[in-house]
Amino acid sequence: MKIRRLGNLEVSAIGMGCMGFTHAYGTCPDEKEGIRLVHKAFELGCNFFDTAEMYSYFKNEEFVGKALKELPRQQVIISDKFWPEKLPGHTFEEDKLSETGIRKTLEGQLRRLQTDYIDLYTEHQMREGNEEEVAYVMGKLIKEGKIRAWGQSSPNVEQIRKAHAVTPITAIQSEYSMMARQWEKDVLPLCKELGIGFVAFSPMANGFLSGKYTAQTEFKGDDLRTVISRFDKENMQRNQPLLDLINRYANEKHCTPAQISLAWDMMAYDELVPIPGMRREERVI
Repeated sequence: MKIRRLGNLEVSAIGMGCMGFTHAYGTCPDEKEGIRLVHKAFELGCNFFDTAEMYSYFKNEEFVGKALKELPRQQVIISDKFWPEKLPGHTFEEDKLSETGIRKTLEGQLRRLQTDYIDLYTEHQMREGNEEEVAYVMGKLIKEGKIRAWGQSSPNVEQIRKAHAVTPITAIQSEYSMMARQWEKDVLPLCKELGIGFVAFSPMANGFLSGKYTAQTEFKGDDLRTVISRFDKENMQRNQPLLDLINRYANEKHCTPAQISLAWDMMAYDELVPIPGMRREERVI
């Protein structure tokens, strides 16, 4: 697989979003199968794996820790995120975004991931007004070797500029696809201006752009698509022309609609890395 750069990190051009291994998109593969798929992705050249303490309230980090502990640590890039507010299970008294709060949060994440450092550490969604303080702490953690780089998730331009002036940001992580292009107006241009990478989650619009779902598809139980408006029957019917266009190009290029969607994302910026979820071997391959 080709390599792209996120600041000082060399990552596979396509990473693996690991959230779906423990929740969010219906029935999950069992742990053994999930670990096998992570290892399969690594064998095929993927070295960039994304998780967050928010996913299944720490369980996803535990899964990723188990999956990656058998792989050479220096060959793996771990992307983890910390939620700006306390989550169930947090017992410390300090504010979550204070230096003490961040350090205690990081300690728990390192323990669950079974590692002594995180490659890319990202504030997961943004709380207004703490940008410089968080950036200062990130700089200290980088100097101490506890993280290699840091980022923000779904920030606005002002938040990026404030934080980047204190400790340079390596990557912004936000939703980006043909159906989520709001960042093209200002955030993506700013990333290009400042040399900040961009990690695109939901690059296939939660699977919509894969073309595998129709207006008749029913989503049940622990599946985010039960509340995502693009999967409403009426909206799916209205957006069918987009799927028809993607299918046309996929047929011409002898590839899948998913590959067309990922390629479209990656054309937006040389330092953009999509992190699709891949819970079946045919999608990993």
